[in-house]
Formats: sequence, C-alpha cells, structure tokens
Amino acid sequence: MARRWLGASGVEVPAIGMGTWRTFDTDGDRRPLVDAALAAGIDLFDSSPMYGAAETALGRALEGRREKALVATKIWSESAEEGRRQAELALRIYGTVDVYQVHNLAAWPEQLAMLEGLRDAGRVRALGATHHRPDAYPELCRVMRTGRVDMVQLALNPLAREAEQEVLPLARELGLGVFAHSPLRSGVLERQPAADMLRELGVVTWAEAVLGWVAGTPGVTTALTATSRPERAAENAAAGRPPFLAPEQRALVERIARG
Repeated sequence: MARRWLGASGVEVPAIGMGTWRTFDTDGDRRPLVDAALAAGIDLFDSSPMYGAAETALGRALEGRREKALVATKIWSESAEEGRRQAELALRIYGTVDVYQVHNLAAWPEQLAMLEGLRDAGRVRALGATHHRPDAYPELCRVMRTGRVDMVQLALNPLAREAEQEVLPLARELGLGVFAHSPLRSGVLERQPAADMLRELGVVTWAEAVLGWVAGTPGVTTALTATSRPERAAENAAAGRPPFLAPEQRALVERIARG
C-alpha cells in the first residue's frame, strides 16, 4: 500500500482509506470489517457525526488497538456550542483525532478556530475542510488559501471530475493533502468492461480500476471507499499499490466510464 504525507502535518496516510457513511451506522459489530481493513493495509478510517452511529461503532471496533489506526472525523454544525459538543464526544471515543475536518464548510471560521485550539493542545494532529458540491468549491479554495488547513475532502471519480478544474491544482500548489470520497458512485460501476480490457488495465475488477484511477490522480492523497463486506477490503487495497495507472490506462478508464 502506497503511503503519502498529509500536507505538512506529519500525518502519513494510505492511498486507500475506509469511509464509514452508512456502513458503520449500526449497533452491530464492525470489528471484523476493521480487522480485514487493517490486515489489507487500510488503516485510515473517515467518519462524521453526520453518519449517525458511525463514530461510536468505529470506536468500538478499535477498542484495544486505537494506536493501529488513523482516525479522520468531522465537525458538522452551524452552532459553535454543538461543534464543541461533537468534538468532546469524538475525543472521548478516540482519545485523539488524527485528522479533524469541518464538514461541508459548516460555520468554518468558528469551527476551525475551535479545532485549532485542540490541535495546539495536542488533541488533534491535522486539520481539514470538506464539501461534496462543486458549487461550493470556490469557498473551499478560499479556505485552502488561508493556510489554516492541511487537507481537503471532496468527491472524485471518472464521472465526477469538477475538482480537477481548480481544487486539485491549488492543493498541489499549496502542498495540501486531498481525500477523495465517492470514487465508486455517480453510476461509474454500471460499466463492466470485457476481460481483455481489465487485463489491459492490469486489474482484476472494474472497481479496482476506478479506485486506482482516483488514487493515482495528481493531487489526491487518499481515495476513500466504503464496504460492509470484509472480503472487499483486500480487493480495495489492491488499488492502492503502485504502480498506478499509466496515462493511456487512465484514458481507457475514462472512456469505459463514459460508455
């Protein structure tokens, strides 16, 4: 599994990480899923209070081995008081947070100031900001230019490429990390190329090809993908192992995705 630095924060993350939206919103046991991810080299888990019970479920799954994982989570509230409450809960669950992000730029000046205090106190290692809508990317770029964040998170796959226009070039210019979520959404998995095309791409599955395309996009630090099936963790991790797709292979993935 390739590993990359998250901006200048000193946090080193894998090329493939595990998201927790929907898949960890449960009272059930997610330890087998985390077991499989860690065994495959996926040791970054991204969550949010927006994801229901996901933060708590992830915390239970990491009991007794918190030091083996990197936890990224988020503040998601327009209220400064609620933001502090969310942070207090996350810190009780995880002890420290490796990457703390302002989710969807909600009240970002106030929430980021609060997170900076936690970072300065040694409770948080890296700071970031996220948004899933391209029409919010100009504001996300404004946050990036403040110099107050180490990374950003956004949507990216061969059918959702708006981030390539400004956000990814700016992240490279500023030396910021990028988490790319939704790599297998937007209908991209509806295309199932023939076996000879998969061989040309050097992969076993179409999902691996798409994840490899995202993880190998210039400026992307980590591609986040979710699953509820432990056996899929090893399949996803394969996309994070170099060599990444060559330019002609990336072009082929894009043609297949467009149909």
